[in-house]
Amino acid sequence: SSGVVSYPAAFFAAAQPNTARDMIDRLPGFVFDDGSSVRGFEGAAGNVLIDGELPTSKSDDLESVLRRIPASQVARIDLIRGGAPGVDMHGKVLVANVVRQTGPSATTVVSLSNQYLTSDGRQNPGIRLEATQRKDGASLEGSLHISRFVDDGAGDGAVVQTGPDNALQGAARDNTKAGGYVAAATGAYERPLLGGKFGINASLQYQPYANDEIVGVQGEPVIASSVEHDHQNTEQAELGLHYTRDFGARLSIETLAIQQIDGEDSLTLFDTAGEDDRFREQHTNGETIGRSVLTWRPLKTLTVETGAETAYNWLSSHVNYATNGAQVVVPAANVDVDELRGEAFAKATWAPSARLNVELGLREEVSHVAAGGDVTLAKTLQYPKPRLAVTWSPDATDQVRLRLEREVGQLDFNDFVAASSLSTGQILAGNPNLVPQQAWVVEAAYERGFLKDGAATLTVRHSEISDVVDRAPVFAPSGAYDAPANIGGGSKDELIGDLSLPLQRFGVSGGLLKSDLTWRRSSVTDPTTGQERPISGLRPFEGTVNFSQDLPKWRLSWGGELNVGWRQRYYRFDQIETDALSRFGSVFVEVRPRPGWSVRAELDDIGIGYDRRLANWADVRGPGVPFSNLDDRNLTLGPEAYLRVRRNW
Repeated sequence: SSGVVSYPAAFFAAAQPNTARDMIDRLPGFVFDDGSSVRGFEGAAGNVLIDGELPTSKSDDLESVLRRIPASQVARIDLIRGGAPGVDMHGKVLVANVVRQTGPSATTVVSLSNQYLTSDGRQNPGIRLEATQRKDGASLEGSLHISRFVDDGAGDGAVVQTGPDNALQGAARDNTKAGGYVAAATGAYERPLLGGKFGINASLQYQPYANDEIVGVQGEPVIASSVEHDHQNTEQAELGLHYTRDFGARLSIETLAIQQIDGEDSLTLFDTAGEDDRFREQHTNGETIGRSVLTWRPLKTLTVETGAETAYNWLSSHVNYATNGAQVVVPAANVDVDELRGEAFAKATWAPSARLNVELGLREEVSHVAAGGDVTLAKTLQYPKPRLAVTWSPDATDQVRLRLEREVGQLDFNDFVAASSLSTGQILAGNPNLVPQQAWVVEAAYERGFLKDGAATLTVRHSEISDVVDRAPVFAPSGAYDAPANIGGGSKDELIGDLSLPLQRFGVSGGLLKSDLTWRRSSVTDPTTGQERPISGLRPFEGTVNFSQDLPKWRLSWGGELNVGWRQRYYRFDQIETDALSRFGSVFVEVRPRPGWSVRAELDDIGIGYDRRLANWADVRGPGVPFSNLDDRNLTLGPEAYLRVRRNW
């Protein structure tokens, strides 16, 4: 198929990659997608397969799985554009398939790292241990990872409040530190069984996080001093089973089961003049997934898949909120939610010629959601999800991809229960009566290959959305609250440009320039004002530009990345929050002094700055109603120095 381009291990040799993840970064025209944190298995998939299959773990992310595969074990990577018979694209238009070497192998990896914050001298050491063994068709792998981390969205800076007449109302200094540590262990075993292949995987993770924010006096007039402390503990455990078997050359079956359970305990304390707030949320949630897929290949040019997936999800959440010692009743503070969801699907992939590939599929999703506690309800939802994707390759360098699909989002159980954002003055109510957001999506992409290993892709996408999930006011005896809500129909347009440009012909031997830029606009009717506005949380422009150069003679690679920054806005009934991240960059150099050894040094978050503007209204905002004040915070964390020493054998 012209939609499949194979890159052998020799293609990546000049970069001297350590892992399969390093090799993925060198694929022309490919942007890595780690997957999504959604319920179920299909929608959580990333855009990289391993020996033609998705990793079966949801908590052990695709990034970590690829970093555990040594580059020496990779035979080739197939880049699949648009689709190909026998390949399940899992809804993606571009997929990379890492094909490993056959035969016995064993590797052990030890990695030591440290991150140093130049702004305040904090140290964040880490250690990672990994081991894999493959023999006689069986494989065993495990990893242990312990490290500290910082939240680069927290830092120090000025706080300025102004009135609607631009008059200064107050000024202060914001000092914020945030971070924590993570401890994670994973294990997986796979072996031949009953004519097929059986696998089991398990993972455990523990992650505490703390955020401390102190706003102090600075200048005249002053803003009242405040102290906020947020502490959060999360635990996660997962067990997965996986079985595949071929019944001849034309028929195969794949079955998996996943059990996941998570727990979170968060506490927020906020203290300012005349006010002492305490907000605590405790919740546990779990997910049980069963999935089976039957694949039939009646012709070399035709693949038919049919199957079903079922998932049972539940959440139990309890919230306690008090102001100055007095309990405050918040809508949907204590809620128990469960969902039983089933999805049946059928898909056919047909390649009538080497130039054309057609994928036609239909999914039917049915779910029953029930909530108890502060809000009692039960509802059944059903959505068909058709999909048509066509890929045409008129020649060896050009490809056109077209897609028409109905996408259905997932209900976020966290939207069902109350939450807090005390530093922004918000208590967020829950809303169990949500329905998923749906959209008809039309997409067209054109890809052009050049300079042998270069590629440029332009994608245009339009989404016509119904039941947009955004924000709306909720009125209760204890006051008015902001809450998630379905606010009607809307639209979203996206223009995406991807570029992979080898720099050999421009005099930079071993050089590569890659960029991934997205322009976005959206529209929905604001439920508070009745006026048209963008959808909350969508960024009008974002992306990265990367440069790297491989110097095999010196056994090193170096390069850098520029993040173009972003801006996003949230519309609440009495507040508009605008968050912006400035342009920032990073540089790195990686040296491989001896086989099996690598030393990597980075300087990250160069020039980074985070700005937050709160436009506050004394009551419900509306056309012609001026805001009462603007609260501007400009925070900087400062560059971070990172050093990693890796040894594999």
